[in-house]
Amino acid sequence: MRTDTKKICVLAALAALAFVAMLFGRIPVVMFLSYDPKDVIITIGGFLYGPLAAMAVTTVVAYVEMLLISDTGYVGMIMNVVAGCSFACTASFIYKKYRSLSGAVIGLIAAWILTTAVMVLWNYLITPLYMGVPRADVVGMMMRVFVPFNLLKGGLNAAVTMLLYKPVKKALQASRMMPQTKEENKGKFYIGVAIASVFVIITCVLWVLVFREII
Repeated sequence: MRTDTKKICVLAALAALAFVAMLFGRIPVVMFLSYDPKDVIITIGGFLYGPLAAMAVTTVVAYVEMLLISDTGYVGMIMNVVAGCSFACTASFIYKKYRSLSGAVIGLIAAWILTTAVMVLWNYLITPLYMGVPRADVVGMMMRVFVPFNLLKGGLNAAVTMLLYKPVKKALQASRMMPQTKEENKGKFYIGVAIASVFVIITCVLWVLVFREII
């Protein structure tokens, strides 16, 4: 199978998996805001094939979601594309420039911070239209709802991506869907990053439980 054909097959599979993850993995957090792991899958695609691939998969998944299950129309699609591209494209762009474990970590942290900042602006612009409330009310919810939610979402996305990317890449290489590449020997560093990722995941899960008033 040609390399381009393999790439299309992998991206199509990731897009389908991202849609399924969004459909069945959605977790209500606060108000109308929910977390789902589709951006993790899209970011893995970006790490494998670059930021343009991440943008394409994000747009396809958001469009299919709008057609099949969303009740927010093009407004919801735009917000999904902005949020997804802000995270996945930023992380994969930096990783493409610095293809190492440290490059992946830097890319994910940068994506985490940038996505939170970008979504503050877009929530300010779009949420009043979506909720039908004055913009002043949305401003009042920024620091107690939107900023914490996007920090939580970005943290989960970054940590889970960090844990899953290497196993997914190895599985694709083992199945000959991707060529073998030389890996840096950074065993101790990877273990440290994995432990930090697990800590971030646990912290974010606890915050979800706090938001939902379970604990």
